[in-house]
Amino acid sequence: MRIDDELAVELRNAQWRKASFSGADGGDCIEVASLSGDRIGIRDTERPELTPWVVRGSVFRAFVSGVKGGEFDF
Repeated sequence: MRIDDELAVELRNAQWRKASFSGADGGDCIEVASLSGDRIGIRDTERPELTPWVVRGSVFRAFVSGVKGGEFDF
């Protein structure tokens, strides 16, 4: 996936956060970062060098709501 230069800079400088449920070693988790234009960056803590996914804030909020509501429980 090719991203524009402005977004690439924003992703490099983003303040990434991971869930408090993540283990001490940082594995098995994703990190998220708020971006301009109501976008959210999402990346794998074990592979931060890979290009992150970028989704609209509304998409991310719907996903979080589904997680909290148990929609994705196995």
